[in-house]
Order: sequence, then C-alpha cells, then structure tokens
Amino acid sequence: MDRQTQNLREVVAGLLDDPRLVAALTDRDMGALFRLINHRGVSTRRIAAAVEITQGRLYDYMNNKSRVEKLAIFEQIADALHIPGHRLGLARRAWEQPASDPAQHTVQLPPDADDLAAMNAFRSADRQTGGGRLYGAVVQHLGRRVAPRLVDVDSSPQVFAAAAALTEMAGWMAHDSGQDALAARHFALALSLARTSGDLPLTAHIAASSSHLALQTGDASGAALWATTGLDLAGRGPRIPALAARLHTMHARAMAVASHHTPAAHALDRAQHALGTPADTEHPWLSQFDAAALAGESALILRDLERHDQALDHAKDAVRFREDGRARSLALSRITLAGIHVHRLDLDSAVRVGHDLLSTSPTLGSVRVVHELDNLRRLIEPHKGHGPIREYLVRFDDSRRARMVLLADIISPDGGVPS
Repeated sequence: MDRQTQNLREVVAGLLDDPRLVAALTDRDMGALFRLINHRGVSTRRIAAAVEITQGRLYDYMNNKSRVEKLAIFEQIADALHIPGHRLGLARRAWEQPASDPAQHTVQLPPDADDLAAMNAFRSADRQTGGGRLYGAVVQHLGRRVAPRLVDVDSSPQVFAAAAALTEMAGWMAHDSGQDALAARHFALALSLARTSGDLPLTAHIAASSSHLALQTGDASGAALWATTGLDLAGRGPRIPALAARLHTMHARAMAVASHHTPAAHALDRAQHALGTPADTEHPWLSQFDAAALAGESALILRDLERHDQALDHAKDAVRFREDGRARSLALSRITLAGIHVHRLDLDSAVRVGHDLLSTSPTLGSVRVVHELDNLRRLIEPHKGHGPIREYLVRFDDSRRARMVLLADIISPDGGVPS
C-alpha cells in the first residue's frame, strides 16, 4: 500500500465520528462523503484514484448529479477508504477485525434466569393488556428485586443489563400510558445502565426506543440522530439483523416525516435487506422485531411518503401477521390500515376495517391506542357526508365512551396515568 492511500485512510478515520460523515454514510450519500474528504485537503484526483472511478464520475457524485446505487461500488469505496462495512449497510469487510475481537463479546454472560423470566412475563402481559396496568408492577419489581443488586460489589455486568432492559420496558409502558416525559427519563436511565453493562446491542436497542419516542413527540431530527447513534453502536457489536433492521426502519421513519424521500426509501431498503441476513447470535434482552413489525413500520413510512398503494400492501400484511394474539399491535395495525384507505379515498374499505378495529380488545389498557383512535377519527370526520362514514362515527363515539369508562383506573383527567 502506497503512502498516499495510507494518508487518505487516516483522513477518513479521523472523520468517522463526525456527525456529517455519520449522516452521509447512513444515507449512503457518497457525494457528501467525497466532499467532506475533499474539504480536508485531499484532491479529487487522489480520491478518484483511490476508489477506482473516473474524476468525471466523482464530480457527478459530489455535485449530486448522480448517486452510487450498485452494491459493488459501495464495497469498492468501503475497502479503498477502510470504512467499516456496517457503516454502509454492508457485511463485515475482510480487512476488519475478526469476530474474535474482544469488543465483539459484550453479551456472553448468561442473564440471571429470574430476571429473564420476569422480563418475559411482563413482555407477554404487556402485548395483551397494554402498559397502563403493568407500569407500577414493573417499577416495583425494579425497586425491590433489581436495584439492591446494583450496589453489590459481587454483581456481574448482567445485573446492569437486566436493570437497563426492565427500565426500558418501564419507559415503553409509560409511553403506552400517555406519559412521554416520564418515558424519556426511563429511556435515559436505561441507556446509562446499558452502557455501564458494556452491552452494545442493548444500548443500540434503547437508542431505537429513544428514536421512536422522539418521533412520537414531533422531533424528527432527534429521531434520526438516535437512529444513527444506534446503528453505530450496533455495528460495533455482534451482527443481530433484527436490531439493524429496527434501527434502519426508525431512520427511515424520521426521514419520511421530514419529507426526505430518497434517504427514507434507501433506509427502508436497508431495513428489509438486514432482516433477511443471518445473525451472529441471539440476544436475551431485545424485544422482537420481525416481519410483522417491519410491515407495520413500512406502511407508516410509505404513507408519510404518500406512496399509498405500496403502503396499503404492507398495512394488510401487518394486520394479517398480527391476528394471532398481539392485541395492541393488531389495534395499531388496523388503525394504520383504515387511515391508508381514507388517504386513498376508499371509504367503504376504511369503514369495514374500522368496524373490525372497534372490536379489537376494547379493554386494552393503552392510552397510546386511544390517542391513535382519536387521530383516525379526525382523519375520517371530513368525509361524514358519506352515509356509511356517518353511521360509523356514531358507533365509534359510543365505543370510545365505553372504552374510556373501562380505562378510568389508569387515565387521569389530563390524559396521563394517575399518580
């Protein structure tokens, strides 16, 4: 290897933590990458020679006249500049550290069986009943069974991982209960605990949850930052495709909300590709992100990109995949499907799905579902001149009143959880 190539790789290595480069690599924007390198004093001639393309082609990329699309070119650039494969959604490159590197072994200790059993029990109940009625039980378990062990000098890092996972779950339950500020505090604490445990996948998983929460509270740029942070963390640990897919999906959602159509589409493509790749290992603390979850998120992304016909196909898949026992996920998927029908002005189909929706777990303890139902009603309301819509809204309002009576034990007058 010549000295010029070595110097160029050193320039790139010095940029790998630069937020501008992180964004460029996440978006697979090679033009932005080349501009950053050029601004560091590296000539276009040297860049083109290193990545084995013509200067004319390089100028096209740098001036946004074209984009790199072929996998072989991405691999060529990654290998020439020593950009780690995960940063561009690629497999681990041959020159990267082997899997035996100590940094890849952050989750080898088995979790305490009691901690994992508690986590799985809470997770199973939450999927059926919603988080509102379980939040207190999770917080109590953390205080009584987990927190005392955090100050025990003989505790293993897995105690901190268990505390992080259960604290993140408490955050989701707070979010499901309509208390997003409380959820954000839980996620922040969970992130700190996960970092203390040294568990990179768990830390990345919590970053994905923080991205979701930022998106729900209207902070698309914050959601994108959390997603790229999570992708960087996940790339430094063992390969867990479901985790990578979830993070790429959250990045796609943030880009779609911000109307950045091309980056959103690229991120969604990477999510779909990631979910189909083999895993290095399974992780005990990560919640499932499967084809059903990807279908649901894809429907939301494509809806926000106003690609409603494609969104419809994914929304139908999400409902079909969720019809076997995931009550809250099924309700949210049906809300998405009904809304997409409205966007397509297929009002009769919207009504048909809407009636199915009102029969979905009316006792579900989820303020989040109630809020999404209210959003759906606002979307339908302008079409009440259509007879079936008008009749549906009458049933909807009756159902909502009954649902709120059943949720009175967890919803305070301001819409949150009673203290």
